[in-house]
Amino acid sequence: MFVGEYNNSIDDRNRLIIPSKMRDELGQKCILAKGVDPCIEIYPEQAWNERMMHIMSSLRESKKESRAILRTISKNAVNTEVDKQGRVVLPQGFIRDLNIKKDVVTVGATNKIEVWSKATWDSDADVEEFSFSHEKYAGITEGYDF
Repeated sequence: MFVGEYNNSIDDRNRLIIPSKMRDELGQKCILAKGVDPCIEIYPEQAWNERMMHIMSSLRESKKESRAILRTISKNAVNTEVDKQGRVVLPQGFIRDLNIKKDVVTVGATNKIEVWSKATWDSDADVEEFSFSHEKYAGITEGYDF
């Protein structure tokens, strides 16, 4: 499981060092995908395959909308490998589209790693710290065993 928050940066070749505490679980082969939030998601290859199988099993391929969803997910993902120094190359298009500069925040998000532009992470209203305030999250957390 991926946990923690790390401030790091990408180099002039768009390489990101995966935090050492995350490397073993990530493995050698992984998938980079544009996230639903404005970040890059990094999945271990097996976790990505399981995610895609789940999505595919819930969609009807005979429906145009389902095919569009699968196409959108697939075109916004790339296969990659972690190099011997623990780095991955972030695609230039992802960097451009997500306004990533040099400084990034790498976040463990249970089954995946998220890579955020530091500026977006620091200023985005959608990136909200979750507090275990019973009053605020009673409806959201109801039925979960925390």
